[in-house]
Amino acid sequence: MLQTILRLPAVKFESGYSRSTIYLRIAQGLWPKPVNLGVRMVGWPNSEVTAMNAARIAGKTDDEIRALVIKLEAARKAVA
Repeated sequence: MLQTILRLPAVKFESGYSRSTIYLRIAQGLWPKPVNLGVRMVGWPNSEVTAMNAARIAGKTDDEIRALVIKLEAARKAVA
């Protein structure tokens, strides 16, 4: 399966969050960490951004979101 990687401007557009909010949520465990793409270049798998948006739309609690983040990041390692 081909996975699209979204850079920060696309993630900001898709999520509606600002750059600082995305990185704050990462620090709080409420958004997955980015994938390193190169020197000073990161992105997020499109499927993870979609899953995060769906969880927020569904009204998941912060604890449920944290569990989802852990699951998404673990799935990355399982593929690698």
